[in-house]
Amino acid sequence: MSKRFIVFVIDSLSASGTAEEFAAIDAFNDQLRAHGHWVAAGGLAAPSVSLLIDNRCGIGRRSAESLLAGPESYSGFWLIDCKDSHTAQQLALEGSRACHRKVELRALLGDH
Repeated sequence: MSKRFIVFVIDSLSASGTAEEFAAIDAFNDQLRAHGHWVAAGGLAAPSVSLLIDNRCGIGRRSAESLLAGPESYSGFWLIDCKDSHTAQQLALEGSRACHRKVELRALLGDH
């Protein structure tokens, strides 16, 4: 049974990828697809254009901010499918090398 994981890319700037990094990311994405690990991936807009929404109890609050207010933020992600956490960790290491950024690995909860 496989498990799904999310790998968040962490950056201190927006749209800071170089041509070489994009080529390495494309190659990594191709590798994920070829080995059946690919689910989805994408880049994220800058935290400065985030909208924090809270509709608990119907309050309808919207604020132009990010939950994470620090020098680093999530700038992208990979959603991967793996047989175990060891494989996910290996792929996260490869993703970090490809994008030349720190990444955060988290398992998705529930049966997949």
